[in-house]
Amino acid sequence: MVQVYLVFTTNYFPWLTIIVVLPIFAGSLIFFLPHRGNKLIKWYTMCICILELLLTTYAFCYHFRLDDPLIQLAEDYKWINFFDFYWRLGIDGLSIGPILLTGFITTLATLAAWPVTRDSRLFHFLMLAMYSGQIGSFSSRDLLLFFIMWEFELIPVYLLLSMWGGKKRLYSATKFILYTAGGSIFLLIGVLGIGLYGSNEPTLNFETLANQSYPVALEIIFYIGFLIAFAVKSPIIPLHTWLPDTHGEAHYSTCMLLAGILLKMGAYGLVRINMELLPHAHSIFSPWLIIVGTMQIIYAASTSLGQRNLKKRIAYSSVSHMGFIIIGIGSITDTGLNGAILQIISHGFIGAALFFLAGTSYDRMRLVYLDEMGGMAIPIPKIFTMFSILSMASLALPGMSGFVAELIVFFGIITSQKYFLMPKILITFVMAIGMILTPIYSLSMSRQMFYGYKLFNAPSYYFFDSGPRELFVSISIFLPVIGIGIYPDFVLSLAGEKVETILYNYFYR
Repeated sequence: MVQVYLVFTTNYFPWLTIIVVLPIFAGSLIFFLPHRGNKLIKWYTMCICILELLLTTYAFCYHFRLDDPLIQLAEDYKWINFFDFYWRLGIDGLSIGPILLTGFITTLATLAAWPVTRDSRLFHFLMLAMYSGQIGSFSSRDLLLFFIMWEFELIPVYLLLSMWGGKKRLYSATKFILYTAGGSIFLLIGVLGIGLYGSNEPTLNFETLANQSYPVALEIIFYIGFLIAFAVKSPIIPLHTWLPDTHGEAHYSTCMLLAGILLKMGAYGLVRINMELLPHAHSIFSPWLIIVGTMQIIYAASTSLGQRNLKKRIAYSSVSHMGFIIIGIGSITDTGLNGAILQIISHGFIGAALFFLAGTSYDRMRLVYLDEMGGMAIPIPKIFTMFSILSMASLALPGMSGFVAELIVFFGIITSQKYFLMPKILITFVMAIGMILTPIYSLSMSRQMFYGYKLFNAPSYYFFDSGPRELFVSISIFLPVIGIGIYPDFVLSLAGEKVETILYNYFYR
């Protein structure tokens, strides 16, 4: 018993394997539960998500040291002898934030999916399978394992979209899978190219590859391949067009997972692979990343203003906010990269919250077009209040997480030693215009939904305000948004050491 206790309370316990495998393994048992209605399935899924989140939090609180930039909780098991394929997992300051975000948002998305009754077993199984794939992607330390987790996570999204989406769900699901699977081909080519370069034995270990150098031309080719794959997922213009259609048709619990976690996987890949493994190519491409990111902020904010569909307007706002992450990654500064990581976490909360509130509003009025809405503030004051507060968070109101993240990215680009003064002033000016456009589309969305007299005067509409479950989900997401806004160092301290290591080892040497 003493030996069991010591294994359980030390770093030798396979924490990450359990965290990755538990959701899909426990989820597969859903099909063996007795037929006693949907409530049993929902409670079972909810318990798995809470258990997983508690396990993750416990493992990270007691076995993760913030001052250590090296890989922690590392696991390395030989999986397939035929071509030296290993099950390699490990976390550092870069992956701990997205993993905790995944656990938090997935738990709340499961609670948000409470009204889903059709094929409830399959729906909840797919959500848990998606959970495993996402945590597997963030904790992989092997390139091929990263690719497998990246691909595995697409299947549940496709099925959730095509079976529980809106009227154009099949079109949206097909478009989603064509874009993401097309991007994954470039990812696979890059993985195989890097793994097989310079040796007959494939080298897929992140630690080994991080110390490997390539001819500049070859490194640029690898970089472009990975960039296309991550640009589809992030999404970076012009490879973003699948996102508004997907968000416009998906059930709002699926939208929470897409906006909160899926988009962040592309940004994580850019830092983890393009910056860490291919530093020389990244320093060549970083000016182009900043230009594209700046264009993206303006373009998506302008396009969002012209959207009639509520969920598509929020989707384009997501594309706009992802531009700040790209600029932070391209700045190649300690401040800019920390700002990008903070924006990944911040937008994960805000994007998920806005889609949840848009979905709960749709449940009440069954309308998706903004010009048909109006006058909802009086019948549903709780939803109106939460929507207004989180819209303010989206437009980067001081005191909210979005403000701190975008401000740090601003400082990152201004203090960058890589660029001349005039380009920095121009980029900052254009970014500022984008930040002015954000309140315009955000506040006009609130005005069209909640003010005026359209629905309020219509006697055929009966509204009931937010229930305890919906209020709990909204407040649970709002608390970290305000918490990070007031004390951002809590998130910045997670990745600070790792960011310094990446920049010192590869860009300042």
